[in-house]
Amino acid sequence: MEDFREFIVRREKAAQAYCRGDASKVEMLATGRDPATFFAPDGRILRGAEVVRQDYSRGAGQFGPGGDSSLEVFNFETVGGLADWTGLQHATLEIQGKKIPMKLRITEVFRREGEDWKLLHRHADILS
Repeated sequence: MEDFREFIVRREKAAQAYCRGDASKVEMLATGRDPATFFAPDGRILRGAEVVRQDYSRGAGQFGPGGDSSLEVFNFETVGGLADWTGLQHATLEIQGKKIPMKLRITEVFRREGEDWKLLHRHADILS
């Protein structure tokens, strides 16, 4: 069974792929069952696993291959079948050929589904 500290490394790689236009790794980490929520950086509140997964796919589709991301984890905790982490995501997004730096404050909550950690809530807001 994957330790949550190890999982965070996989989560960071999924964020890197996402910022390069590939949502597949984030979609694999996202829960496929309700409840699921996403408080998006643009202020939208999305509810429902399918709605959230579709938005992840749509969002990544806006980014070119020149993007990147790193996570600065302030803290994380696991209790039973739940885990969370908070911190910053330092990202560079390529949109229509322009590189846009972004810093996001992040809170993510995961639950155990079988042997896997699955993302059930993400809150991301723009810091700068």
